[in-house]
Amino acid sequence: MATTRREIEPGLGAEATGPVPGWGWTESALAMMVFVWGVNFAVVKNALAVFEPLAFNALRFVVASVFVGIVLRVQGALVLPERRHLARIVALGLLGNVAYQMCFILGLARTRAGSAALILALTPILTAFFSMLTGHERPGWRTWAGAALSVLGIALVTGAGALLEGHEALVGNLILVVAAAVWALYTVGARPMVERYGSIQTTAWTLWVGTAGLVALGTPALLRQRWEEVGAEAWGGMFFSALFAIGLAYLIWYRGVERIGNTRTAIFSNLTPVVAMIAAAVLLKETPTGWAVLGAVLTLGGVMVVRSDR
Repeated sequence: MATTRREIEPGLGAEATGPVPGWGWTESALAMMVFVWGVNFAVVKNALAVFEPLAFNALRFVVASVFVGIVLRVQGALVLPERRHLARIVALGLLGNVAYQMCFILGLARTRAGSAALILALTPILTAFFSMLTGHERPGWRTWAGAALSVLGIALVTGAGALLEGHEALVGNLILVVAAAVWALYTVGARPMVERYGSIQTTAWTLWVGTAGLVALGTPALLRQRWEEVGAEAWGGMFFSALFAIGLAYLIWYRGVERIGNTRTAIFSNLTPVVAMIAAAVLLKETPTGWAVLGAVLTLGGVMVVRSDR
């Protein structure tokens, strides 16, 4: 039987149940992840102008899988999960990589990059809710007050996007709401595996499972992709998204879950919209409406309230 992280480090993850922690290396890495994810919305949106969405997803996950495999090789030999956990690993890989990424890429293709980032800011609230249901964490009243603010903010952003861009943007926004719920379930469902095997092993297994599924779904798109239309900028966007927004960011995300818990890790993702809206304005010339700005303020205000919950 594989040696578990609990056996090696008995106190691992204990700080996830205590008071609000101070700033450390984990938080610094998560802040870097936020910057990468914020820029990634504009990078992916730009690349999708020439890439088939499912072909883009398949390619970047193959690259990300190779990257994580190299990291795993540097860290030590690959440890296989116990047979009784195989079904859970496969389910997590399909949920967090295939289902989430399909929703993410199809939703982003239909709406503005800034709106997409704000809608995915629902993730920490949903993570807190699912963590409560599973008994991982016990959110207090501040979490639910922050949730109410964030939901109101997302409603304003979604409504503003629908008025500005019509039915297509509304469909994209709703798909992204589903994406937020799927990622929250993935984060909460993976925590027992992270605590048992460690963040790198769990990230690698679920990523490889998801990559297999995304390549299978993306094969028709890869075959009909017009490769002559894909220039250096689009290829650069694909590699940026693969190496940093997936490979590196996933490793950082689960390191956060391992060290500071589900909700405190997820709350960092709600800072992503600030970076995303700036990046979208600079790279894509997206100008947010007044209602969208108000929605962003409410959403991020809700995040800060949740962050203060002990």
